[in-house]
Amino acid sequence: MSVWFVTGASRGFGAEITREALNRGHRVIATARDMSAVLRAYPQKPAGLLSVSADVTEPEQLTVAVEAGLAEFGRIDVVVNNAGYGLVGAIEETSDTAARALFDVNVFGVLNALRATLPTLRAQRSGHILNISSVGGFATAPAVGLYGASKFALEGISEALHGELAPLGVRVTIVEPGGFRTDFLNGSSIQVEPAAIEDYAAGAGPVREALAHNDGRQPGDPVKAAKAIVDITEVDEPPLRLQLGADAVERVEAKLDLVRRELDEWRHVALSTAI
Repeated sequence: MSVWFVTGASRGFGAEITREALNRGHRVIATARDMSAVLRAYPQKPAGLLSVSADVTEPEQLTVAVEAGLAEFGRIDVVVNNAGYGLVGAIEETSDTAARALFDVNVFGVLNALRATLPTLRAQRSGHILNISSVGGFATAPAVGLYGASKFALEGISEALHGELAPLGVRVTIVEPGGFRTDFLNGSSIQVEPAAIEDYAAGAGPVREALAHNDGRQPGDPVKAAKAIVDITEVDEPPLRLQLGADAVERVEAKLDLVRRELDEWRHVALSTAI
């Protein structure tokens, strides 16, 4: 059985992935900013669960969590970078403070977790990194552009990491969920900037309104998503990207079609600049 290291394990996808891994007999180092939240999520205290407090913006805490996990289980096989949150607001409406705080968690938090766990995976010459992105990290939208940008950054990091780690036997998969019935759209997982500029009502307003009224109505089943995510760690050749949900597939296909059309339409301009 494998040993999993999961950030943001107390709720949402992190909790469901942790639960599914434990149900299959894996052992899990489950981290959250407050370990008591992890314990509340798993009141039965299942065998194989080690809960550790670790804020992903605090590298020292992640190092301690990894050391605790290694002391308990001796290895780490799967790293799930799940901790993160959403941000709603037109680009110009979003404060610098809000944007930097978002990137501190969604981007630099992942880098901190990677620096803490990769020495173990490299030494083992085995392992699997699962970076939980979003379909918004492939095709973003008005009012969620900065959240999308944080996930675009994660995808760029993951693509490079895939090439860097493949010769060492460590695999990387980017998970791109669409809308799932987690707590992502409530106040515990998403921050909403004030709609301060009337000019953006037409562009960003509809997305703001849809997100505000969609909590609990998302089409995706998080339990099924967790099963798919754990499944992907058990195949010989996992994909670099895994889309989850029909809405995610639709948005990815639409963007691929758009990029292809524009590339074909403007190919003569692109090629005209070649030597």
